[in-house]
Amino acid sequence: MKAFIIYSDYKVESDRTQVMLFGKLENEQSFVSIHDFTPYFYIKTEQIKKIEKYLTKFKVEKTEFTNFNKEKVSKISSASQTELNKLYKAIHKLVDTYEYDLRPHTRFMIDQDLLSTMEIEGDYSSSEKIDRVYTNAKIKPVKEQLYPKLKIASIDIETDEKAENLLCISIYSDSYQKTFMITDKKLEKTISCKNEEECLSKFKEALLKLDPDIITGWNMIDFDLVILQKLFSKHKIPFDLGRTNESARLRIESNFFKASSADFQGRQVIDALNLIKDPLIKEAPSIKYAEFDNYTLEEVSQAILGKGKLIKGKDRHDEIAYLYKSNKIQDLQKLADYNLMDCQLVFQILEKTKIIDLAIERSQLTGMPLDRLSASIAAFDSLYIREAHKRNLVSPTAHYTENEKQILGGYVKTPEPGIYNNVLILDFKSLYPSILCTFNIDPSSHLEKKEKDAIESPNHEFFNNTEGILPQIIMKLHDAREKAKKDKRELASYAIKTIMNSFWGVLASQNCRYYNFNMAMAITSTAREIIQNTADKIENEFKVKVIYMDTDSCFVASNLNKTEADKLGKKIAEYVTSYYSDYVKEKYNRRSFLELQFQKQYLSMMIPRHRGEEGKAAKKRYAGLLEKDGKEELEITGLEAIRGDWTDAAKDFQKELLLKLFHNEKVEDFIKEYVKKIKSGKLDSKLIYRKSIRKDLTEYTKTTPPHVKAARKLPKLDSNIIEYYITSEGPEPVQLLKHKIDYEHYIDKQIKPIAEQILSLIDKDFDSLKEGSKQAKLF
Repeated sequence: MKAFIIYSDYKVESDRTQVMLFGKLENEQSFVSIHDFTPYFYIKTEQIKKIEKYLTKFKVEKTEFTNFNKEKVSKISSASQTELNKLYKAIHKLVDTYEYDLRPHTRFMIDQDLLSTMEIEGDYSSSEKIDRVYTNAKIKPVKEQLYPKLKIASIDIETDEKAENLLCISIYSDSYQKTFMITDKKLEKTISCKNEEECLSKFKEALLKLDPDIITGWNMIDFDLVILQKLFSKHKIPFDLGRTNESARLRIESNFFKASSADFQGRQVIDALNLIKDPLIKEAPSIKYAEFDNYTLEEVSQAILGKGKLIKGKDRHDEIAYLYKSNKIQDLQKLADYNLMDCQLVFQILEKTKIIDLAIERSQLTGMPLDRLSASIAAFDSLYIREAHKRNLVSPTAHYTENEKQILGGYVKTPEPGIYNNVLILDFKSLYPSILCTFNIDPSSHLEKKEKDAIESPNHEFFNNTEGILPQIIMKLHDAREKAKKDKRELASYAIKTIMNSFWGVLASQNCRYYNFNMAMAITSTAREIIQNTADKIENEFKVKVIYMDTDSCFVASNLNKTEADKLGKKIAEYVTSYYSDYVKEKYNRRSFLELQFQKQYLSMMIPRHRGEEGKAAKKRYAGLLEKDGKEELEITGLEAIRGDWTDAAKDFQKELLLKLFHNEKVEDFIKEYVKKIKSGKLDSKLIYRKSIRKDLTEYTKTTPPHVKAARKLPKLDSNIIEYYITSEGPEPVQLLKHKIDYEHYIDKQIKPIAEQILSLIDKDFDSLKEGSKQAKLF
């Protein structure tokens, strides 16, 4: 039977360690596969004598394994992970350890070469919460992709004003939709309960019967699950909502930078709010064009689904309390429908964006569980350690390495400000992964000093000229991505791309077990040399000007019409790719993976001046007009129109202004008219600032930003996103607007800076325009 692993863990009982793999079989039954396991880690063989007195209770074996410096290591093992933990605490400062930090279930999966799919064979029994319980069954990895039909349940609760007493709780899945409410009335899609205890018991019974693989909700861990845990405890109901009798565990983070987590053994708990906020998700093909200023369920569901909550607005909590207290059937039904709709919206957001499908794709590529979609370092470890073992190499125990030196990033050329036509944008396909493969930059290939035939990086680091572990992993992923593209599996292609591109960043992270400052610099210094060399080759060979370079991209002013410029773009890409192929073959007798691609042509492009620095342009700030499928499209990088801390009025103004500029239309009248609209109050709804509170309001002591001043005027915070206006009396929250909006502030701080970006390039001046002056410099 083929199986997909949803959740893995281990337990220690009577000094015996067992690994537990939970998941879904291909026949859609749930399973757990329990395996006896002997945990272990490694130390240098030459250091055993230093700690002999600590090893009396442990098995010590010499191995054929070495560390990356070719020093022999020995394996230390114990039936009990608890005893192994005690040993490590006693010896870790005395000797070098390897792979101690791998938890038993992670170690087991690496040893068995399991990612997230396997084949399982053996006898099994059943239990109350799991269809099949295997003990020490035969398992082996399955390399082809599986597409398990995972069952998702979205939950949501409604409470009284103080969040102390439950009013109702809903479950929504594709096969079950019900609200559980404390009422004596009969309502549609609702199970009526006599009291809170019965409501919780019936909810638990229904959830366990439904047996979801994934439990989700909106801000569910920090709110719904925290309250449910307290209520279950209050009524002495076991909070065992997983697939074992273990109580569900919550880890609540107190700041906005870390996501809270929940551990329900055998299931995954995935907070949809945390997923949507993840940068990796926001760029996924199924969601990247959805825009939202804050992350309320209402705004995200409107952006993605085109529909929202049944009760909206800042007073909805008062309305919920009223609906419940009225005890009228129509009011209670509205509350039940509202509660269930919140669950449905979350369920449909996950469904439409295919986030769970993306998680499954990444899980099958890296072995990471579904709730660790962005765990780049752990994903790297999972793939790298298993390949290292195949070469008899062990990896260092992970620990944070402090380094005060800053790694130099990609090269960015300071561009010349101006308006350009028919600009070619060429960039290297997956530049950093290509560099890793081309020049064999890899922890296991890194040399202490120069050896014969070694590859030297621009920062004078050396790598042997064989086939490293990391290049091998990247090539496997590359081949998988090419196949995914051929099969038109867009989500799989994106998943592989993000994994490949994360690997250089992992090596440059001080949290990575393989971190080495000089090796990380070898990657970036090579990238800098390549992009600068590429620009020189383009200018010398084709007699054109490279106006801008950024990390892996070259912007070329073609001075040609659209058709001829497109032809030139393709010629440049072919020439540069061929040049590096010949260069790498001649110098190192290796294959080059460096491939320059002609990405697009901007029919017009604007690079603004750097504020405060006359004549200089800002880096990573520009806008371009391109033609896509017969339609014109505006692309903006780094400018105000795509930044969350600017108002909608400013964003709309910039987009419209750029389009007029690119179409050679006069911009003066448009600017004047927009200023008039602001002063007349026609754009008030677009003058709202939105800013996140990143810490407790009392912690803002040195400076008090405007959004904090506005937040302090609210009786309570319902969100960490503060919406406010600047008024004649300073910042005021939208909910408590008392004074006149300060239109001059918006004109000077929002409209003027954007207008001057354009006006300065065409020798005009905003202040003169605003005053309506007829000075020569304007006309």
